[in-house]
Amino acid sequence: MTDTTPPDWRDTVFLPKTDFPMKAGLAQKEPAILERWAKLGLYDRLRKQRQGRERFILHDGPPYANGDIHMGHAMNKVLKDIIVRSQSLMGKDAPYVPGWDCHGLPIEWKVEEAYRAKKLDKDQVPVAQFRAECRAYAEKWVAVQRAQFERLGVMGDWEDPYLTMKYEAEAAIVGELLKFAESGQLYRGAKPVMWSPVEKTALAEAEVEYEDVVSTQIDVAFEIVEAPNAPELVGAHAVIWTTTPWTIPVNQALAYGPEIEYKRINLSFDIERDLSDGSPELHAWMASVDFFRENSFLIATDLIDTFAARVLASLKRAVEWGAAVTLDDVYTLWTGKGSQLAGAVARHPMHHLGGFFAKPRPFLAGDFVTTDAGTGLVHMAPDHGEDDFLLCKANGIDPVFAVDGAGMYRDDWLWLGGQGSVINKKFVSAEGPICTDLRAAGALLAASDDFAHSYPHSWRSKAKVIFRATPQWFIPMDRSANSDHPGDGRSAEIGSRSEAWEPAARPHPNPSPEGEGLKGNGATLREIALDAIEHTRWVPERSKNRINAMVSQRPDWVISRQRAWGVPIALYVDRKTGAYLNDPAVNARIVDAFKAGGADAWFAADHQALLGPGYNAADYDVITDILDVWFDSGSTHAFVIEARYGEGVRANLYLEGSDQHRGWFQSSLLESAGTRGRAPYDAVLTHGFALDGNGRKMSKSLGNVVDPLKVIGESGADILRMWVASVDYFEDVRIGKEVLNTTSDAYRKLRNTFRYLLGALDGFEEAEKVAPKDMPELERYVLHLLGNLDMELKAAADAFEFNRYLRLLTDFANEDLSAFYFDIRKDSLYCDAPTDIKRRSARTVFDILFHALVRYAAPILCFTAEEVWQARYPSEDGSVHFLEWPELPGLPGDDAVSTSWADVRALRAQVTEAIEPLRREKIVRSSLEAEVAVPRAPLKPEALAEVFIVAKVTTGANTAPIAVTRTDFHKCGRCWRLLPEVTEDLSLCARCEEVVGA
Repeated sequence: MTDTTPPDWRDTVFLPKTDFPMKAGLAQKEPAILERWAKLGLYDRLRKQRQGRERFILHDGPPYANGDIHMGHAMNKVLKDIIVRSQSLMGKDAPYVPGWDCHGLPIEWKVEEAYRAKKLDKDQVPVAQFRAECRAYAEKWVAVQRAQFERLGVMGDWEDPYLTMKYEAEAAIVGELLKFAESGQLYRGAKPVMWSPVEKTALAEAEVEYEDVVSTQIDVAFEIVEAPNAPELVGAHAVIWTTTPWTIPVNQALAYGPEIEYKRINLSFDIERDLSDGSPELHAWMASVDFFRENSFLIATDLIDTFAARVLASLKRAVEWGAAVTLDDVYTLWTGKGSQLAGAVARHPMHHLGGFFAKPRPFLAGDFVTTDAGTGLVHMAPDHGEDDFLLCKANGIDPVFAVDGAGMYRDDWLWLGGQGSVINKKFVSAEGPICTDLRAAGALLAASDDFAHSYPHSWRSKAKVIFRATPQWFIPMDRSANSDHPGDGRSAEIGSRSEAWEPAARPHPNPSPEGEGLKGNGATLREIALDAIEHTRWVPERSKNRINAMVSQRPDWVISRQRAWGVPIALYVDRKTGAYLNDPAVNARIVDAFKAGGADAWFAADHQALLGPGYNAADYDVITDILDVWFDSGSTHAFVIEARYGEGVRANLYLEGSDQHRGWFQSSLLESAGTRGRAPYDAVLTHGFALDGNGRKMSKSLGNVVDPLKVIGESGADILRMWVASVDYFEDVRIGKEVLNTTSDAYRKLRNTFRYLLGALDGFEEAEKVAPKDMPELERYVLHLLGNLDMELKAAADAFEFNRYLRLLTDFANEDLSAFYFDIRKDSLYCDAPTDIKRRSARTVFDILFHALVRYAAPILCFTAEEVWQARYPSEDGSVHFLEWPELPGLPGDDAVSTSWADVRALRAQVTEAIEPLRREKIVRSSLEAEVAVPRAPLKPEALAEVFIVAKVTTGANTAPIAVTRTDFHKCGRCWRLLPEVTEDLSLCARCEEVVGA
């Protein structure tokens, strides 16, 4: 019996072979790859390999060591790692030294929380013990975060990171402080600063966030007792409006606008009710109404209506039938300019208490007074406002420090002594003790607990902050180094409020032509910093405007904090003169003591030994205030960059979130500008924040937090890394389940590209290679595309635009390779003879593509690229991350090839579209069964048939559309192409017969 079963040619087809799995299993594989890198000593070996090369230093901004990492940390660290790896790929020596901020409020607050949980008072604990617990807490979280950052694939000097609490770092920080002291860029002054009554310390602007609140607003009457330029006002009541009632007990003056028009008015009310038989409360209310009938009030003309409305609303709320009260009329008794108030004096509503409250309250001209809100008169409490402080200081009125660090009035204060806290809503409410006493004194004209506005809160405790005058240390913005002239009196870190100080923008000085700073030329710190901004590359460029505006308008830098954990302001202050000791020899001994024992050495020091024989310790106060933690991190360039790479070396790049324009970017700039006359960086990159999938800020209360550790545990770090590279991180970005699913899909496609290349290159040897000049046009075209990709990827990497970089890479892999080149050449790869020039050319191009793509992907997909490389070149001693940017073969004169093949691809897309209806109608099952007539032929018909993957191509009229029909050709049993030479289905075509016969 004759066997009619067709021959099985599968064993003769050269199908791709690889053990590289389609399923990634990243969560399981990546830890093993990390272990291998650690065993290999990848980072240290890379440093040795790159020694002597051009250096690229990305300086790590230190996160706080106080908790597990969040998505913002992950995004930041991955982006840094991508940039560092890309610079290394480009052949540079790109070290990365990770660091941590170990001092300051975030860590101190966590240790305090532990004390509060045990009902213990931190202030009762010895300073040495408390500092030791803070150090231990920081050490614990440094270890935790280090492991988490490493798990992200971040490559760096994890064996020797920088910590601001290391002894050498603390010594460097105090050394930088003493540089400011020696150059005269340091002073102590009592000025209002942001103060947290909960944490009992001054706060930097970067430690403050603004939230919407509802506060008490009050109108208070100050009786005028003298008015030399307007005697008609004596006996009238000047009315002030404030949203901080707790500042009234510290009032010392009233401010007016010289050009504002004011009126002395009387208010008349109608009461549609019989009041002859009322309760005591009703009679008290009537006394209030009578007060308005019997007295007159000084108000800015433009604000009379809003003042009257507040008064009427307050009267209505005071009794159940308040709707029966209406304003009858407003009578004008006097009109004049604010300038006529010069020399006028009022008395405090609580003047009957004597002492401080009996002193006259002068009227002072203030150019900050407006008629935007209130009454056009502003009460001045120099302890609690920037405008207040400056105006009163100019008129010989100093702060009185009535409110202590906990927000309580000090015990000896005549009014409300020992009471508070001033941020307690009940204490400052319309029914609280302040308003109650003012009401009893006949001075509270209106009060309501309904004023909605934005108010500063501590970023850490979430509690309200206040503006409080305390003795603090400052670095002046507008005083040149070694100048005997004081700055302009601006205090530090003052935020906004309803009567806030708004400094005028300073003009930028002409930037120094060499970009090497203005230090030594009598320039101020502000001028040096602005000049440095001009000579720094800002990415994106618009971020330059933000930091320029901040530095142009910022106040003096308050660098002192009333804390226990941090680097102390190691100064000695003469008890007689109040001047700090400025002796380089003493300063050198201080720095040496810090090197030996860290900052703790200051608190246990033999200060006479540090001062030396030339001074008597009894003559000096030892300062124990703690340095602002932003000064710590602002000094890192000194003990990380310069200490490791040489004096004068600066970072190529700083990279952090956009909030660091007021934080680390600025503190680093000011510190370096003050000590070196220039910025510590050449370029600054700003990224946005990570939001949830709906564009909302992540918060535990909303339940929308995307945990990077969970993402890594489920999907792998490379998915997270690919997400970071895929988004426009110069803006705020979204991450959620849908976004990560999209990223995973893109990852799988790229992974399959590598899998295909590995399979196609099975058994590839050097002898098989073909020179580009001898290759078919299609191969030369693909190499031309690769060359273009190479140039664009370099440009994207130089611009730090890795979303563009990744998009270029994935588009090339998906569109140019998988959907085009691989699709066309799989026939040659599977069925041509191993010696065939076309197949050898294709495999040569595959090899070039492999070496290029695996390198291009390595900065982003660091684990996958290593897996791919080891799949082809297994070695205990090798790594893809030792490689440098690929050297591609030159292809001169191939622009024409590129142009013609662009036409071919466009026609191919039209042919594919024309075949699709026949597929849907099942006239053809695949394009191989189709014959196509095209209006033009950029290649020979046989070549076009191969490119279109069809049975036959013919050329029609130039104007005719593409026509598709089913072919009558038979199918080759080996390559499955339908060709005229195949006499019956499943017999072999000439090519396959030759290959099989061979």
